[in-house]
Parts: sequence; C-alpha cells; structure tokens
Amino acid sequence: MGSILGTPKGTPVFLLRAITAAVFRRGNRFSLTSFGALYISDVQKEDALSTYRCITKHKYSGETRQSNGARLSVMDPNESSPTILDSFQAGEVYAGQSIELPCTAGGYPSPTVRWLKDGRPLPSDARWTRRLTGLTISDLRQEDSGSYACEVTNSFGSKEVSGQLHVIDGTPRIVSSFSERVVNPGEPFSLMCAAKGAPPPSITWTLDDEPVVRDSTYKTSQYTLSDGLTVSHVNVSSPLIRDGGVYRCVARNSAGSAEYQARINVRGPPRIRPMRDITAVAGRNTYITCRVIGYPYYSIKWLKDGMQLPDNHRQVVFENGTLRLTDVQKGADEGTYLCSVLIQPQVSINQTVHVTVKVPPLIQPFDIPSTSVGKLMYIACVVSSGDMPIRITWHKDGQLIVPGSASGVAIETKEFMSSLQISKVTLKHNGNYTCIASNAAATVSWERQLIVTVPPRFVVQPNNQDCIYGKAGVLNCSVEGYPPPKVMWKHAKGVGNPQQYHPVPLTGRIQIMSNGSLLIRHVLEDDRGYYLCQASNGVGSDISKSMILTVKIPAMITSHPNTTMARKGQTKELNCTARGEQPIIIRWERGDTVIDAERNPRYSITINKKGDEVISTLKLNPAERGDSVFFSCHAINSYGEGRGLIQLTVQEPPDPPELEVREVKDRSMNLRWIQRFDGNSIITSYDIEYKNKSDSWDHMYTTRNISPTNNQANIVELHPACVYSIRMYSYNKIGRSLPSKELTISTEEAPPDGPPMEVILQPMTSQSIRVTWRAPKNELQNGVIRGYQIGYRENGPGSNGQYSIVEMKATGDSEVYTLDNLKKFAQYGVVVQAFNRAGTGPSSTEINATTLEDVPSEPPQNVRAISVTSDEAVITWAEPPRLTLHGVLKGYRVVFWSLFPDGEWGEMQNITTTREQVELRGLEKFTNYSVQVLAYTQAGDGVRSNVLYIQTREDRGITAGSMSLYRGGGGGGAWGVPGPPAGIKAVPSSPNSVVVSWLPPHKPNGVIRKYTIYCSSPGSGQPAPSEYEANPEMLFYRITHLSRGKQYHIWAAAVTTAGRGNISTKVTVEPAGKVPAKILSFGGTVTTPWMKEVRLPCSSVGEPAPTIKWTKDSEDSAIPVTADSQRQILSNGTLVLRSVKAEDSGYYTCTATNTLGFDTIIVNLVVQGFVLQYSVDNTEEWRDVFISSSERSFRLDNLRCGTWYKVKLAAKNSVGSGRISEIIEAKTHGREPVFNKDQPLLTHINSTHAGLNLQGWTSGGCPITDLMLDFRPKGTWAWQSLKANSTTQLFLSELREATWYELKMKACNSAGCGNQSSQFATTDYDGSTIPPIKSARGEGDDVKKLFSIGSPVILVTLGVALLFIIRKKRKEKRLKRLRGERKEKMLRALLRCLSGEDKAAVPVTDTEFSQSVNPQNFCTGVSLHHQALIQNSGPLIDMSDIRPGTNPVSRKSIKSAHSSRNRYSSQWTLSRPSQSQSTASARTLTSDWRTMGSHGITATESDSYSASLSQDTDKGRNSMVSTESASSTYEELARAYEHAKLEEHLQHAKFTITECFISDSSSDQMTTGTNDPADSMTSLSTPSEPGICRFTASPPKPQDYDRGKNVAVPIPHRANKSEFCNLPLYMKTDPFFRKQGELHDPCPAVPPREASIRSLTQRAYHTQGRHKTLDPAKQQALTLGHSGLGSLGASSGTATLPQRTLTMPSSNTAATASTSSTSSNPTNSNKVGGSRDSLLESSSSALGRLQKQSVGAYSKSYTLV
Repeated sequence: MGSILGTPKGTPVFLLRAITAAVFRRGNRFSLTSFGALYISDVQKEDALSTYRCITKHKYSGETRQSNGARLSVMDPNESSPTILDSFQAGEVYAGQSIELPCTAGGYPSPTVRWLKDGRPLPSDARWTRRLTGLTISDLRQEDSGSYACEVTNSFGSKEVSGQLHVIDGTPRIVSSFSERVVNPGEPFSLMCAAKGAPPPSITWTLDDEPVVRDSTYKTSQYTLSDGLTVSHVNVSSPLIRDGGVYRCVARNSAGSAEYQARINVRGPPRIRPMRDITAVAGRNTYITCRVIGYPYYSIKWLKDGMQLPDNHRQVVFENGTLRLTDVQKGADEGTYLCSVLIQPQVSINQTVHVTVKVPPLIQPFDIPSTSVGKLMYIACVVSSGDMPIRITWHKDGQLIVPGSASGVAIETKEFMSSLQISKVTLKHNGNYTCIASNAAATVSWERQLIVTVPPRFVVQPNNQDCIYGKAGVLNCSVEGYPPPKVMWKHAKGVGNPQQYHPVPLTGRIQIMSNGSLLIRHVLEDDRGYYLCQASNGVGSDISKSMILTVKIPAMITSHPNTTMARKGQTKELNCTARGEQPIIIRWERGDTVIDAERNPRYSITINKKGDEVISTLKLNPAERGDSVFFSCHAINSYGEGRGLIQLTVQEPPDPPELEVREVKDRSMNLRWIQRFDGNSIITSYDIEYKNKSDSWDHMYTTRNISPTNNQANIVELHPACVYSIRMYSYNKIGRSLPSKELTISTEEAPPDGPPMEVILQPMTSQSIRVTWRAPKNELQNGVIRGYQIGYRENGPGSNGQYSIVEMKATGDSEVYTLDNLKKFAQYGVVVQAFNRAGTGPSSTEINATTLEDVPSEPPQNVRAISVTSDEAVITWAEPPRLTLHGVLKGYRVVFWSLFPDGEWGEMQNITTTREQVELRGLEKFTNYSVQVLAYTQAGDGVRSNVLYIQTREDRGITAGSMSLYRGGGGGGAWGVPGPPAGIKAVPSSPNSVVVSWLPPHKPNGVIRKYTIYCSSPGSGQPAPSEYEANPEMLFYRITHLSRGKQYHIWAAAVTTAGRGNISTKVTVEPAGKVPAKILSFGGTVTTPWMKEVRLPCSSVGEPAPTIKWTKDSEDSAIPVTADSQRQILSNGTLVLRSVKAEDSGYYTCTATNTLGFDTIIVNLVVQGFVLQYSVDNTEEWRDVFISSSERSFRLDNLRCGTWYKVKLAAKNSVGSGRISEIIEAKTHGREPVFNKDQPLLTHINSTHAGLNLQGWTSGGCPITDLMLDFRPKGTWAWQSLKANSTTQLFLSELREATWYELKMKACNSAGCGNQSSQFATTDYDGSTIPPIKSARGEGDDVKKLFSIGSPVILVTLGVALLFIIRKKRKEKRLKRLRGERKEKMLRALLRCLSGEDKAAVPVTDTEFSQSVNPQNFCTGVSLHHQALIQNSGPLIDMSDIRPGTNPVSRKSIKSAHSSRNRYSSQWTLSRPSQSQSTASARTLTSDWRTMGSHGITATESDSYSASLSQDTDKGRNSMVSTESASSTYEELARAYEHAKLEEHLQHAKFTITECFISDSSSDQMTTGTNDPADSMTSLSTPSEPGICRFTASPPKPQDYDRGKNVAVPIPHRANKSEFCNLPLYMKTDPFFRKQGELHDPCPAVPPREASIRSLTQRAYHTQGRHKTLDPAKQQALTLGHSGLGSLGASSGTATLPQRTLTMPSSNTAATASTSSTSSNPTNSNKVGGSRDSLLESSSSALGRLQKQSVGAYSKSYTLV
C-alpha cells in the first residue's frame, strides 16, 4: 500500500480493500464494508497522522498476513458533485437469508443517500437497515425481489446506481418420494422422502394422521447432502397389519412446508381404525380419511344421511378412500359421515365420523376521520356474522389498548359489537387502531389510522450565542406539532440591525438537525450575524424567532511546510506562522515530546511578530537519522489551539543490505537480500563482491550496477567444493552504504573433472585381477572423493562389450581393489571412475590384463571306450571346449579302475598322454571298468568326465577239449576259462534225489553259457561221472534217480565260449528216506548303498516243508524280523528290505525248520552311505541329506539367495558315523539391495508432500522383501516410521511447511539390508524453497559439549589406570618373592620330564614325519611341525566355488557379517587360506569329496593350514580347548577345564595338571609349578594372573572304554622362532632349544615385556597340521639319556611349589599302564598328543635315551592359553 493523496477534508474515502475484512476499531466515522474496505466519512485533518494497515486471516489455515502501511493525505475541501465509491449490480440469494447492497459515496458537501425499490421509496420495515456503507436486508422474502436504486445528492449534483435482487423461493418441495405398495406381514419395507429448500428443510412422518415415533417397530433416519437435499427414511422391519395405512411425509423450513402421502397396504383381515370427530371451518376445504388397514378389500365408499357421496360438485372421493369437502357450508356439510369398506362380496365394515362446521366472525368495514387536539372521538366495530360466542379486542400500533385515565380511552363491548371512545384527543392518540374478533372457528381483524393535527410551537427558542472559529456550533431551535412542522433558517449578515434575511444554504457544513436546530460543523468568520428560525406545518399560522451569532477566532497555524528534506549532519530550519485572538503562544513538539531548547542544545527556537501573525522558527544542528519524524508547532490562545504538522525526512547513505543465500549449486549460487533502510532516498543500484576465502579482497570479483528492482542475483562460473566470502553494497543518491555482513559459503560438489591416475592391473589368480590407482588431481576432484567405480569387461570373442560396474569407498590417495569372479584365463579391459556426492567423473583410459591360468572346468568331450580284446581297450575323446580350458592345454590324464561283482573297487590307475587316444593294456578279462578322462593345464587337473563303463571281452583262446575236467579247485582264469563256482551245496530232497545249489564264479572271464554238474558214486565202478547241464540263470539243480543210502560226490563248473572252467570243490551227499530241513541259499556279506531295496534269499528243502524264520542279531540276543511296510518275507523265504538305512546293517540269520531238523545261514548286511549336513551361516540348525555311498558329488538346491552356507560330510555304516569332515563355507549369488546413485531419491516436493522414488533400489540379484523408511523434522528426536508395500513410488504426506527433514531408507532381501539416507526441505506456502539450516550454536558450544563429555571419560580412565598400577605393584612384589623358589622347582620338573620320568610321554620317530633325524621323545604337550597325517579321518570335502572358510583373521576381511564364536569352542576345522575364491550359483552349492583309506595316508599338501574354532556337534574332534586369548586368568582356565570334561564325556578319565607357567611382566623368565589332582580347578584361590597351564587326560577305566572310541588327537606342531624367544633364559642356553647350525641368538633385541606381548599375540594364530596315526609296527621303544641328568630324577611323582601342588603319575603306575598298552590289540593305534601352543621342545642330540613305554591309546593333552 502507498499513500492516498488529494483527499479533501470532510470527504468520505475508501482506504483499504481486502478479501477478508480486517480488524479495526469502529467509530462514528469509520466503518467496514462487507467486502473488507475501510470507509471513513467526514475526513478530518488528524486522520493524516495515522498509518493504516489491513490484516487478513485465512479461513481454513488460520494464517494471518499484514499489508504494508499507508498514509492519508488530507487537503482543504473543494466543493464537488457526488461520486459513487462502491456499488452493486445484481445478485441471487435464498429466502430467509441476509444481504447487504453496498452504496458508498464521496463529494463535498457530503451527499445524502436515498434508496428506491422498483422506482418507489422503501416502505418502513424493521428488516431493512440503512448504513453508511449500504442497505442491509435480513430475513429475505420473495416479495423483496426487484430493482433497487441508490441516489446520492448534494448541492452540486446527484448520482444513481441500481441493481437487480432476485430472492429464490426456499419453500420446501418434494423431489423424490415413495409409491403405494402391498406387503405381506413380516416383510420389511422402507419408505424414502427427499425434499429441497432453503434453508434445508426437516422432514416428519405420520401414519393415518398419527405421528410416527421411532421405536422397535419404526426406524427413522434423516441426513442432508452437500447440495442441500434432505433425505429421510422410515424402515419397518417386521410389519403387522396395524402398520398399514396412509403414510405422509411433511417437509418444513422457515419459508413454508410441503407434504406427500401414499397408502401402504399390509395383507390381512381389513378393519377400520377409530376416527376422531372433525371440526371444519366454513368457507375452507376439509379432508376426511377413512383409516382402513388390512388388505385386500374391494372398495371404500362414503355415505351421509344414507346417500352415497359425492352428491354435489363440492365433494370428491379419491381412490385411496379420502373424502374432500370444498368451501365447507355449515348447513349442508355438518353431520355424520359413514365410511363403508367392502371386504368380501356382500360383506362390508363401517365406521362413522362426525363433522362439525364452525362459522368465523365477519367485521363490517369502518374508517376513522382526521381530528384535532381537544375534540371527541367515537369508533365502532360491528361483527355481522359468525358463531357465538365472539370476543372483540382493540390494539393500537400492535399493542393491546388498556382502557383508563392513563390512556384517555374508554371501550364499551356488547355481544357482537365494541366501541372505542376518546373524550379529549391529544397528539399521543395518533396511530393505527385494530379491531380483532375471534370465535372457535377463526380470528379476524380490521385496522385503520387516526390522525390528530397540532399547530407548531417552540419547545426551545433560539438565543444569542458565541461560536469558535473552526469548531462545530449548534443554534438551538426546537418545535413540535402534527404533522411535524418544517423548520427554515435564515441569515442576515452584519452586527447592526438586520437588513434582509436570506435562507441559509444547507451544505455538508451546515445542516438542520431532526429537532430543528441548525448545525454548523465548521464555523467560519462569515457565519457571524443574525439568524431567524421559522416553523410551519399547515395547521394554524407560522412561528419564528431570531438570534445573533458571534464568531471567536482561536489560535491557528496559517503557514507551515507539510514535508521537507534534510541531509544528515547538516543544519535544518523549520518555520511556522500563526494567527488568532491575541495573545498567542507557540510550542514545538517532536512526535509526542515537547521540545525544550534550553535542555537540548541541538535545538534553538526564535519568535517574530509580523502584523497579526506570529512566526516561530525551530533550528536543528545537526540533523540526525532519528529526526525523520513528524514535527508539530502548536499555537495556543484562550479560544483554542492550532497545530501544524511538518514531516521531516533526513537523508543519508543507505544501510548495508541483509544478504542471505537462497540456493547453492556446484558452480553457481543464488543470493537474496533485504534492504532494511534506504537512507530515506530511493536505492539506485547494488554491487556484489566475492572472493576465495583464503584470498584478500584485493583479488575479488565484482558484479556492479544491479538494478534496484531486483532482490536476488545469481553468481555463476564458480568452482565446485570451494569456500567463498561474499559481501554487498547498496547505493542511493546520497552515496554508498557500508559493506554487508560477510558470508562464507561453500559451493556444492560437482562430479570430478579428471580421471583416476596411474591405473595398474596385476592378475592375482585365475579369476581375480588386482587394480591399483591414485586419486584424480586435487584441482579436478571437485569435492571429497567418496569412492570409485571400477568398470571391467571381457575383451574376448563373443563378449557384449558392456562394462560391469563395482563400487568401493575411497580410503586414501592410493587405492587397491581386487576384481574377482572373473572368467579364467580371459583378457579384461578395466576403467576406473572417481565419484563424490555430486556424481561420477570421467573414466580412465582402458587398460587390459589377462587372468591367470586355471584348471579346465569341463571334461574332454565325446569320450568313448572300445573293448579290443579280453585285456585291452581303447579310449578316445575330443578336446574340451576352448572357453573351458582356462589356460594352455598340457595334456590328458585317463583314470580307470575295475569294478567287482560284489561292489568293491580295484586299484585306481591313471595314464598321462598328450594325444586324444590311449590304449589300456593288461586289463582283467571280462571285467567291468570305470573310466574317466580329464584335461590339465599348468594350473592342474581339470574336471573329470562322467564315468564311462566298459567291459573287457571274454577270452576265447582255450578250447574245452584242451582242459582237464578233474583239476582241483582254486586258481581260475589262468587260461581264460571261468574260475570255479564261489560255493556249492548238495542236500537230499527225497529218497532218490538231491538238490545242488552253487554260486557264480568270482572271475567268469566271459559270458557263462551254462553250468555243468558232475555226480559220481565212489565204488560204483563207473569210469566217468554223470554230467548234467543247467541254464546259466539257474543256480540250483535237482538230480534224480539216485539210490537211497548211497553216497555221491557232486561238483560243478561254469562253461563259456572259451571252454569249461575250473571245477568247484566236491561235496558229498546221501539220499535219505527222511528229509530234514536244509537251506540251499548261501550266507556271507551283502554290501548295498542307502535307500535301496535288498533281497536276502533263503531257499530250503525238506519233508515236511520247512518253516522259514529270519532274525537280526543285537548285542545280547537275536530279534525276530517281522513283516511291515519296510520288511517283507516272501513265500520262498526271501527277506525283502526296502529303502535300507544304516541302522538296517547287521547280521541276519535265516533258520529253516521242520520236524526232522533245522538249518541256518548268516548274512552280514552292510549299508554304506554319506550324511551331508548344511546350515545357514551363524546358525546351528543343520539339515541332513542322505547320499549313496557310490556318489561322489551332490547338488544342493532351493537355497536362499545371497546367503552363506556351512557344509560338512560324514560317512556312515553299521558301526556308526565316521569322523566329520572339515566345515567349508560358500555363498550363493546375490547381495543386499543398493540404491542407484544415478536415480533421484525424491521425485516431487511441495509444502506438505514429498514423493520418493523406490525404483532407484537395485535388488542385488535377490528380490526385495521389505522396504522401511524413517523420517523426522531436522532437530527433533522422534522418528516417524513407514513400511512401503509397493516398489514404484511412495508419498510422504502431512509434512510441515518450509521444514528441513531427515530421511532414512532401508531395503532388505535374503542377502541383507541396504541403507540410504538423505535430507530434503519442503517448500514454502508460495512454492519457494528455503535456505539451508544455519547453525544456531555459539562459538563455545562445541567446546562446552566436548568438555561435558570428555570430563567423565577422563576421570574414569584415570581411575582405571590407578587401579591397574596398584594391582601391578602388588603382583610384582608377590612374583619377586616367589621367583627364586619357582625357578628351582620348575627346572626340576622339566628335567624329570626330559629324563623320562614323566610316564605320560609317548615315543615318536622322525621317520613317521618323513624327517631323517634321530628319534625324539616328547613330554605330553610338546608341539612339533609335520606334514598333515590322517588315520580313520572323515571324508575330505572339496567345495566347488567357495570362499576361504574358517580362518578367523581372513574371515573378518572377507565376510562383514562375521558371527561371533564360542570362547570355549570345542571343535577345530581346517581351511586353506590360499584357496581361491569363486562364486557359487544363486541358490545352489556343489560339493565334492573323497574317502580316505583305513590305514592312514599322508596329505600331499605341504602348505600350512590355519586353524580356527567353529561350533559343531562332532564329539569325536572335541579335543582342543582354547580361550582364544594370549593372557587368560586362572578362573578362565578352570572354566575351560570343566568345559573340556563335559564336552568329551570323560568323567571317568583322570585329569592331571602337568605344567603351569606364570608370565612375569618384568622378566623374560617363566615359572612352573604343579597342583594336586582334582576333578575341578574352580576351587583354586590363586589370584588371577596371566599364564599357561596344561593338563592331561589319562586312559579311561576298562568299563568306560567305549566312551573314548571317537576321541580325536590334538594336532602337534613345532615351536616357532617367537616361541623360542620367549623361553626362560636358563632354557635358551641348552643346545636342545637351538636349531642345528644356528650359532647366534635368533631373538631380536626387544624389551622383555614387548617380547612377551609379541609372543602371546602370535600364538593366537599358529598354523596347524592334520592328525596322524602311528603305524603299530613302528611303535618301538625309544630311549633318551643324558649323563648330567640322571641324578636329578626323583623317585616320587610329587613336586612342590608355593600355593600349588601337583601329583605326578608314579613309576609303577606308569609301567603298568605301559605294559597293558603294549599287549593290547595291535589295531588300536596309538596317537600323538600335542598342544596348540607349547613353550617346550626336547632334542635327542643333547639328551640321553631312556627306555619308555607307549602311553594309552586314548590319552590326550590339553593346553589352556
């Protein structure tokens, strides 16, 4: 808003316009229009002193806004014609509402306003209110519609504005209704009635004129829609007959009513409800309803006086039975009416109703003549007709007249007339008189006006009067009379006798008041003189009275400047001229403060008189900014005071603008500023200066002459991620401002402009390439490098040329990344891009590298095998696909082995060749062979081909004639003919027959064509035996026609094309008359894989037929085999076992029994197979998979995507499960979700909503299952959480306006969860963005916060350090006291161990470790290095595509989600750290294994293996317990000790402490001690000290022998250099502890404490080999001896140390144990016991040899570290 100029004084004006009315204190001259404008009538000069503002408030949000200020400039009035300032045109509104028709006018003199409707003045009505701003009409009616005109008039003219008002009828109308219907009893129905009106009507219901009340029968509802439609329902759930009838809905509002009715018929016997008598009013219409209920009925009739109606034109009978009487007549229509309802033919029901007709009264019209005061008045009111009694009353102006002396009225009333009498008429009797007559039928009235005339007379006469110039004056003159007299004022100038009177012109300044007085608003000097007040009303003669008006002039300001300018710092004078009645005093004020020049030397006041004027001058020296206010000079005399306002404006250079940053980008920024003070001069331009923060302002950049109309600017061509200082100047005509407050702004980051430097590729493995590079140049980074994207692609034939992208975080100036899962022996091109928060920069030049060779991943193709002869075969193949060679093909290897009929494998052989064909010679004849072919490269052997089966041909080189038929059994196959049958039986089946059964030869050497059975009888004289032939499928034959009681020799031979084979052994049989039960089938061992069907035959003969019974041997008894779903015994005696498992293994006995005898065979069933267990990593929920013993690989399917799995394997047979393999781990394809940096996180932001782009999430190969987000306004604590169901877009709603928010998103799949966080700001209400949040903290806030946090931490740290120092001092004192005694005891115990007195020692030779040195002997717990040896170990698993498994150091670097291991874990697993890493499929892992021989083998790997702990249930390997810490307390060791006992179930074994070392922090030495034997170490009261303890488990008792069968042996290793360096000094001097050829001290010169710490740290990661079982043949006695140690041996096994005692095994006990061990079963192999970390080692070169016996087979040693 600005200022309004040129407004004449006394003229009405509109100052403000707004949508919503502002808050303003209303007064007589101030009013607000309905449109929010401020109307000021009769403008005064003081109205210019105020500043006007409009305040608006939003209807819904409640937001308030204030306009700029405006000032009103008031000038002296100029006479003008009226002007219309605000008007109306047309409008529509509903009846009953209110409306304001605006009409405001300006002009001088102030115009008068007159309203017209349809061309006539408005009638008097209380609903119409005239205001300064217009006409207000309330409670609109239809008759208010029409044309309205507003006339404004003053002495200089008139104006008119008009408009149309249309009042819409709001009377209700029924717009939707129900219809007549028929329903059955109990059938629910619903009635609906909808009505419209203004205001919305309410609806009521009636049934047969009775109100419908809401209860259990009737359910009513009503609601109003947005368009004003009112809908009402009546629901009847279980209607009865009484619920039928006429339903009526009535809609009512303030404008009227409407109704609708219809009949609802409920089936049932009709009847008529009782009807009430009706009273009708003559001349009106009346309805009579026959209230019949029930249905059906035939008709409804009405009768009166026996006549059926209607019988005249005024009677109508409707179809629903309602009778209407129009213009009711008393004589004709009064009487009894009969309603007759025909319900059946000739059957009617009737009901009567009596109608009484009442006649309303009728008043004869009358008039009241005019009269004058003092006369008599008589008014008569006569009723000409109507039913008696009639009551007559009188009203005056709507009020009941009470007769009596107070009113001066008397009333006389008779039966049908009344008179009103006034004995003396006065003026108060004027008014409207109404006669009201009423009876039982109606009430009527008649109204007339009484006019009383009165001649004028003075109530107040005019008198001489003084008035003050410029003030308002009232010349009193009040008259009365009727009609009201008209008053006229006349004026005669001069102070002498009046010469001639002239009518006073009525203007806005001079007006006649309602009582006749003359009002002069502003008295002038010309108003002095004579005034005459004259009144007349046409009754009698006129009256008049004169008076004299004297004008007194008050002090007034006649001349002063309204506005003036001054320069800040210069002198300024203000002049003010006054005149008026003398004497005059002039006073100066600054604002509201009086200026005292004597007290304020900056002001001086001088006064000069010039004629009748007084001139006052105010001097300011110097002028200041605060002087830009209103100064006022006040002139004062006895009659008044005048004031002159002077607005002084002091000009100066502007204040610096308030500069702020609106938006910052990478290379530009948007600045916005506010110019608070312009120096009282218009701003002409702006300058902006900026520079690098580190530079001086001499090196600044400038943007000059910015237009003053702008309040923002963009600075471009900035450098990303740089800090700039910015300031600003503003200019006006006076000069330049000071610089603004300097802003420090950092530009946003931009994508790097340069690529990474010095990119180098180095192939690491066959599937990995190491990429190294350096960061881009600093000036091209454009921010902080957050990470890099490495793009790589295969540059070989068939590649698509697309880069695969991996991303890593930046770690420094030099970076390294290893690309894995690459193709083997393939060339790759690699580029590297750096990225920061803004994006990705350019890529480096592509560099190529080739991965290393690997073994072929596919076997040779088209492998074929051709059997050439009976002992030769040819194998051919084709080269594997080139892409699968992964290197340079070096040759092929053919692996083959024989398969025997009993399932056993022959020796595995292999042949290496460079050709694609090989001849296999020297094969077994007519034997099945399995053949596999593989290709190999420099990296090793590739994948074997599928097993190819081939059978050598049968031998045809020997004819049958060249063979002797009487060769002895055995041999077989030497000449190519079949070997002898594997077994033969002959049993009598009758007095003259026998049955012969046999087994096929072990070596048939061909296809058996037939079997020949020979039978001979000794002493029969026959030269040759009888021959019988049997089919090759038959394995038994019945020989008949034999002689009873005669012995026969029977044998058999197999026949092939090569001839008749070797004969079987001969059996003797004798036919007998009685045939006992005999079994023809053979016993033996049957080996089968798991889950197969096995048939165990048991054929028998005998007379009577024998019964067959199968039993299975258990530990103490035989359990009968019963038939079930898994087992069945056939009629021929065969036992069928389905889906055999390991528990089905065992000895089965078949018994055939009859009355003459029985026979048995025993079958040993061996079920072999593997149990593969797998589980998700960091869980122990193992799943079992059973695999056949013939399988050597297995595929795991239906795994979770992107998940680590653990796999282990164990072989299982009838004895039990074998030892479990090492646990290996592999991960399926897939990774956790990642948000794509190229995708925008937010798609849309306004003031209350934000759209999120969920499509920016990449699944990582695994479907996203959960998407969660948290957001909160920045600076608050509480997070709002939301879970998204869709994966496209999500909107955050109900956000705060113009607020910064923090956002966290989390997307999860089976591989893990990815996180993305961001910040965003909602826009302002007008869509503008908001600046970043500035830190509101003070400069010292961070220091205070750091101090408040750091103080408690420092205090706690000091306290802990103090406690540590105190404990250390106490421990040093205690150790110094014990050191001397412990040294001697420890050396004694050590020499006893080395001299052989420790009976727990085990002899070992270096030949068993492939070392050509003298034999050595070790005390229990001594560790040594050797190649991995295994005896009776579990399967070795080779997992394809796995990561290195269990090394705790490498695992942490490979797998982030490293699961914590048990501190006292009970199983060791071995993994090879150098194992290459491959990628498994997303949901499949493939494993391969091989089974080790039962006699133990030496592992071919010479690499060291890292040992780590894993949680497992394999009790056979729970032999090592470690605290995983190099410095454990005795309490921890005790817990580990108990844990070992529980895990091994060795409660029956004897545990003995053999060594304890206590680390002295101030010395290199170790002390040792012993302790009493006990089953628990938890009772030790020794203070907690760092150290090492070892204890040994002696052999269990004989009854507990089986408990130790599966106990594994701790893995020994050789002490390394660090361990040697930490030996006590007196041990280092012994040559035994030095390596051969090493003369100098191998230990570095480090402080003792540091050396101790290094040793303890290294011991946590010692490598470890596999177990080895010693060959029993190599368990020979070894001796150790030393000439200087013999005398040190103690005869007792007990040694003493302070606070600790340990009982050593005595010599006799050890000897006994050794003897029993030596004589034990040689299959019980002895095992080497060793510790994980040992500090002792013995050497045979420095010590003598002593005879030692082997320790028990299951003795174990433990080292607790």
